[in-house]
Amino acid sequence: MRTPLSLAIFSSLALAAVAAPRKFDLPVETGSYRPGPGVEMAQAFCMNCHSTEYCETQPPFPEKYWDATVKKMREKFAAPIPEEMIPTLVKYLTSQYGAATPPK
Repeated sequence: MRTPLSLAIFSSLALAAVAAPRKFDLPVETGSYRPGPGVEMAQAFCMNCHSTEYCETQPPFPEKYWDATVKKMREKFAAPIPEEMIPTLVKYLTSQYGAATPPK
């Protein structure tokens, strides 16, 4: 039978374990985006959160998809993409990974 004191101690220990800071070591990115106008922007803004494989493994979506995706990354996930750079980044992603681009 558990006493209120033993439950309080257990709860305190469980909370301390959950609240303890955790450190995660992510693998070093070794890939690179396809060369083209705007590649530096993709490397600067996109690789902060995910690998180049994210783009490489997407189906060849049209510009409308890439535009919505870049805006979603900025608005919902706080990607540090300046508003004025969105069109250039979208153009790059569409030209390198979009519907008109043959798979590599």
